[in-house]
Amino acid sequence: MAVDDTQPLISHLIELRKRLLNSLICVLVVFLALVYFSNDIYHMISAPLLKQMPSGASMIATDVASPFFAPIKLTMIVSVFVSAPMILYQIWAFVAPALYKHERRLLMPLLFSSSVLFYVGMAFAYFVVFPLAFGFFAKTTPVGVMIATDITKYLDFVMALFMAFGVSFEVPVAIILLCWSGVTTPAELRKKRPYVIVGAFVVGMLLTPPDVFSQTLLAIPMCLLFEVGVFFARFYVGKRRPRNSEDDDADEGENGADAAERPEKE
Repeated sequence: MAVDDTQPLISHLIELRKRLLNSLICVLVVFLALVYFSNDIYHMISAPLLKQMPSGASMIATDVASPFFAPIKLTMIVSVFVSAPMILYQIWAFVAPALYKHERRLLMPLLFSSSVLFYVGMAFAYFVVFPLAFGFFAKTTPVGVMIATDITKYLDFVMALFMAFGVSFEVPVAIILLCWSGVTTPAELRKKRPYVIVGAFVVGMLLTPPDVFSQTLLAIPMCLLFEVGVFFARFYVGKRRPRNSEDDDADEGENGADAAERPEKE
């Protein structure tokens, strides 16, 4: 690559700053739009627990300021989650100029699918895991013990589960990238299936709260998503070509005439 074609470092830093500012502005705008409904958002997130609590039980606040800061903190986290597609787009816009045409065609669907899978993982946690887990905890409460969960502790608990399930549902995307980059192949992954199953339960133990119930509810979807990733990865094996031998259509369109006149380097 010629020196004239290389952007100065300062240009990349300016572009990076622009993308970061766009992401922060998006999060701020979403936060300002949602902050008025912060208490309603917290009530919606706490609904799975409230439905399983015994009659007369309620959540409590052990800190003086937690009734105010807990919903605000939740709203900020929700703003980041809602802004995730915009943040991913800014990342895409920053790295896209350095990619070849076939790489852009691959990564754009992966960015879209990673956003969808992250939201699906969070929805799975909210609609499936929370009711089952909280119902199980409520039924196994010892006699004489009254459930009174602190709102801050509950927020930390559910956010940990949201992140764990959201990130874990990215397994198919990770497998496709590994196979596309040549790190592994679907055939090799199938041979390592027993180790993957054990690893899924280990990851479930590390990412979820210390109970076997949540660990199992995370490990089983990860195993299924592993199979999905291996199935689709076979369509991407061999798609990546070495950059030094790349015959990209876009580059040919822009530099084909000059390349024909330029003598070949020894």
